Amino acid sequence: MNVKTVFILLWVCLIMPPIARAQGFADLGTSAQGFAVPQPDYKLRFPSDHGAHPAFRIEWWYLTANLTGPDQTEYGLQWTLFRTVLSQTSLLQAEDSGWNNGQLWMGHAAVTSPTAHFTAERLARGGIGQAGVTAVPFEAWIDDWVLEGTGSKTPLGAATLRASGIEFAYDMQLQARGPWVLHGQEGYSVKSADGRASHYYSQPFFDISGTLRLPQGVVPVTGQAWLDREWSSSPLAVSQTGWDWFSLSFADGDKLMAFQVRDQAGRAFTSATWITANGRTTSFGNGALTVTPMHLTSVAGRKVPTQWRLQLEDKGLDIRIDALNPSAWMDVSLPYWEGPVRFTGTHTGRGYLEMTGYE
Repeated sequence: MNVKTVFILLWVCLIMPPIARAQGFADLGTSAQGFAVPQPDYKLRFPSDHGAHPAFRIEWWYLTANLTGPDQTEYGLQWTLFRTVLSQTSLLQAEDSGWNNGQLWMGHAAVTSPTAHFTAERLARGGIGQAGVTAVPFEAWIDDWVLEGTGSKTPLGAATLRASGIEFAYDMQLQARGPWVLHGQEGYSVKSADGRASHYYSQPFFDISGTLRLPQGVVPVTGQAWLDREWSSSPLAVSQTGWDWFSLSFADGDKLMAFQVRDQAGRAFTSATWITANGRTTSFGNGALTVTPMHLTSVAGRKVPTQWRLQLEDKGLDIRIDALNPSAWMDVSLPYWEGPVRFTGTHTGRGYLEMTGYE
């Protein structure tokens, strides 16, 4: 048994509980005692909140992109870095304390086309330089996967992005064309009827361009990207088992972030943020959004909704959302569905969908 195998086994034994819960696979409703918890009166601070929040149990930097190649083929791209903490006692360990450091990291990368879906995963331990995030200058990395800010005036106003797997790689450039967007109550995003919450904001206005390296060769692409930032310690209620999350860009320039969190009884807690083309936001609390699965696809032995009807009456929105590739299953340590979508109806456009907790 080599060192790498031992490390992976240790990772699985130590990380599975917190990370699985962290992604909404149920039980991030466990007690947050000893960890920091989101506060409704907290005012988000930039650029410092682009960095890590080690006192909280879980957080992520989550970038998705809708891309188009020279022949008008559509692609999707994902780059995600997760951070979690082993235990409450780990909070006492300094960031530079080597293997005693209790911060743990996981990276996911993917490229999706209408006919293929490629995934890769990286695992790392904090304190040894293998992964981390700095706010100024901004850099988020795990091994050689990097999201790095390049803008000199606006923090994360411009960035480069790199990742690779066995069958794919990408090298991209990003440029923000709009402001940061705060979800919920000035970035305090409620996830359950009993008030569980996270701090949550996005940059939905990135232009993105670069190259994909796929089995068929190098493909130059352009498109739009969306970066989500979120951190918490216990964002879900005990009964909640998973979520369906949508980031949608309309043809007229407006955007929508929408999610529902499902519970064991089949109920859903919903939330949405309508974002105008110039960055103004309107938040919608539980019940304003209606999310209805329309078609199930058999993926990795599970029945997963890959067609949805989404309605937001206050905005006259009634759309049908279809997966670009219904088989966009993230076959990683803690599997879930993630991929690009298209939609028609009262509004048209493209976006991304994440679904967790489907057994």
